[in-house]
Amino acid sequence: MSAMDDDLRILRTPEVSSLTGLSVSTLEKLRLTGNGPPFIQLTARLVGYRMEDLRAWIAARPVHTSTSGRAP
Repeated sequence: MSAMDDDLRILRTPEVSSLTGLSVSTLEKLRLTGNGPPFIQLTARLVGYRMEDLRAWIAARPVHTSTSGRAP
């Protein structure tokens, strides 16, 4: 499969969960709040995610500070 084919692939929520490490329920909550990766409404009950959108969403989330909660 070429990179272009990979970008056109539509992933279901469980696949995105495996790729990102986020639980299915977290992805569902992120869809409700609008803070998650862009998704496509395939049917009334089925959503999908384009690989290129997932890559862009992940790339837009770098963290440059400590996660320890302590000031540097």
